[in-house]
Order: sequence, then structure tokens, then C-alpha cells
Amino acid sequence: MSSSNTPNPELTGSLSLRTGDHTWGSARRMALLAAIAEQGSISAAARHIGISYKAAWDAIDIMNNMAGEPLVLRSTGGHRGGGATLTPKAVELLELYQTYDRLHQRFMSRIGRLMPSVATQMELLQTMIMQTSARNQLPGIVTTIKTGAVNDEIHVDIGQGQIVVASITRESTENLGLREGQKVLAFLKASSIMIGTGDTRNSLSARNQLPGTITDVITGAVNAEVRLELPQGLTVTASITLDSTQRLHLEAGQSAYALFKASSVMIATL
Repeated sequence: MSSSNTPNPELTGSLSLRTGDHTWGSARRMALLAAIAEQGSISAAARHIGISYKAAWDAIDIMNNMAGEPLVLRSTGGHRGGGATLTPKAVELLELYQTYDRLHQRFMSRIGRLMPSVATQMELLQTMIMQTSARNQLPGIVTTIKTGAVNDEIHVDIGQGQIVVASITRESTENLGLREGQKVLAFLKASSIMIGTGDTRNSLSARNQLPGTITDVITGAVNAEVRLELPQGLTVTASITLDSTQRLHLEAGQSAYALFKASSVMIATL
């Protein structure tokens, strides 16, 4: 039974600016521009929106390059000192973005009022229409973020007690705004997944070892596709050599493991 104190879900969304196939004006980067205008420096703006100084500089370089002209002008003044100002072009873009974003949020709010269940449905649609070359997409929730000097370790609960571990750069963690409890997608290319049986999996150093049942083995001239169903109903597909398939005697109905390195896992936010 749901509690009367549980708030109704809200339907929200964000706008982005694109040039060709490249997205350079995301909501976070627009927030950075707004913070620079308010704070007068890159370091203060970075602290204000909760990203690293390096991530802020990288974002500015991307925006300057993709816009075709400078959006942020920097003046030196010592270690992480000096100031920063927006160019007239940046001010114009920021004002335009903020205007459209207000209209967009009003539109999303109106849809949410008209269709109470639309938030859940839109989230599902967003997952379904996301385009990526990665064959495997595993939805889950971030349970742990272990911060390192260069790379962070992200633990994603995909259900039934199964955890997928991803190793991504600390900058990526900040740019994605990852936090514990957040819904994400873990992406894996089929070629990054190995298949192991009870006799072979313990001899491999792969951090992720997900147990499941083989549902299909599709053989080709050189490679084979092996589909593995996990306990929660998710399916992962591995592309392995035909020799490996024959050597392991893989067949439908057999228990096996999907093995892959943490560095092979990509994370996307919803």
C-alpha cells in the first residue's frame, strides 16, 4: 500500500545544443556558463556547480571549439587565479537556452498533470530509443561509488543481488553527475563478454562474473553468438570464437557465466 506522504512523480527533462552529431551545450555546461557569469571565475563556477576545475576547463574548451568562436574569455592571475567572462555570443546563447528551457519545463509539467503515469512511461521510452553501438544494455541503480586518483569504481545493482562493476574516469563520474541511488544503464559490447562454465571461470581475472542460463547459440563461419539469460530476466549476448563454443560444448539450457572486465563497462544516465 502506498503512503499518503509519498510525493507524486514529476516529469522533467533537459535541453541540449548540438552541432552535427556532437552535443556540446548540455544542461550542465549551460549551468557552468551561468555560474561563470555570476562568479566571475572558472574555479569559483566549478565549485558552485560541483565539478572539478579540470572538468570545467575541458567543458569550456569543448564549447569554444564547437561554437566556432570563444564563449569564455580567461585572464591569468596566478595558480587557478584570474577571472573569466562570457563573450556577447555566450550571453546570447545562454539567454536563449534559459528561455527555451523554461518553456520546455512548463511543457513537461503540463504533460505530467495530464498523464499521471507518464513519468514511468517516458523513462521506458527513453531507454528504448537510446542509440548506441553496444549490444548489451543493463538497467540498474548505483549502489556504491569508490573514488580513485584517476578512475572511479561504480557498482550498479541490476537486480536479484547481481552487481555490475564499471571502471570509469573520475571526470566521467563528475560529468555524468553520478550519485548513489541513481538509475543508470550499463553498456557492454558483445565482443567484450567472455563465456565461462564452472570449470573455466575461476581461471579468469574478469571482475564481473554474472551467472545465467544459455538460451541460444548461433554459430557462424568464424564466430558464434551466445545469449545468456540472467536470473532477473535480463539477457546478455556474447560474441566469441567458434572454437571456444565447441571447446566448451556450449548449448541451450546450459548454466554459464558472462565474464567481462570493469573497464569494458560504459555508464549512461537517464
